[in-house]
Amino acid sequence: MRIAETEDRLKWVWASWLVAAMLSLAVLDLTVFGLVIPASALLLAVLAGPGVLRGGNRRKRVDKLDLAVVVVLYLAVVGLFRLAFTMFTVANVLGLFLCFGAGLVLGVAGPVFYTVRRRRPLSDVGLWLGNWKAAVILGLVLAAIQFAITLFGYTLPAPVDWVPLLVMSLTVGAFETVFFRGFVQTRLTASLGQVPGIALAAALYAAYHVGYGMGAEGMPFLFGLGVVYAVAFALVRNVLVLWPLLTPLGSFFNNLNSGDIELPWEAILGFADVLGLMVAAVWWGRRRLQKAARREA
Repeated sequence: MRIAETEDRLKWVWASWLVAAMLSLAVLDLTVFGLVIPASALLLAVLAGPGVLRGGNRRKRVDKLDLAVVVVLYLAVVGLFRLAFTMFTVANVLGLFLCFGAGLVLGVAGPVFYTVRRRRPLSDVGLWLGNWKAAVILGLVLAAIQFAITLFGYTLPAPVDWVPLLVMSLTVGAFETVFFRGFVQTRLTASLGQVPGIALAAALYAAYHVGYGMGAEGMPFLFGLGVVYAVAFALVRNVLVLWPLLTPLGSFFNNLNSGDIELPWEAILGFADVLGLMVAAVWWGRRRLQKAARREA
């Protein structure tokens, strides 16, 4: 009983840390945010213990196949994005979208296929309804803070200049949530432990933005943001804490504010197709697992 009460208190401590981290976006310089937030998370893990974060802090044996698949899929996704945004660019829209879309689909279908092949449930990648209430509530709170800091009072341009961006943000957000939180973070945590798994997953999340052609100047902030996302996911182990609100909102504001991306109305159909392929991959994985369970029964 005391253990359960202690865990409940620690969950509130970590949830409070998440709220404070999101609120700090309003006052901290982005680079400072990228330094302070990971440092504070590490300090809290030392003082309070990270065991309340789902997955625990007990390191199991290293699964070499897991780590190998993480590396292969990560390099493939980043390579496809790099090819899209630095080789094809807007000079070849078809090539750009095909590579970009392929990377997005691979980032969801790859983990689902691998999870099914290893006879693991899709809850391993956060694709389940368990803890959905806690995930939704925490996601709503964090998304509300982010909205208040970034988009509240923001004057939107003409619909053609933001609606396609919103659809793209929803699609990219789904990819990032499943790939980096549900797959990369989960598999690293299982082999390396909670703190190293979160830190390395956040670092890989920051570094993957080189696929978009980004330089190193924004990496500290992205690392800090990756730690926030990782802790939020670890608390509830459900993708609903990050998608469809928190991660798409951040991406949407960044793309809208930078003004670097212009998409036609037709782009909505393209991203809807990509999102549909992601859903199809998840549906296929669930069907395969259900059939396997029936055969074993």
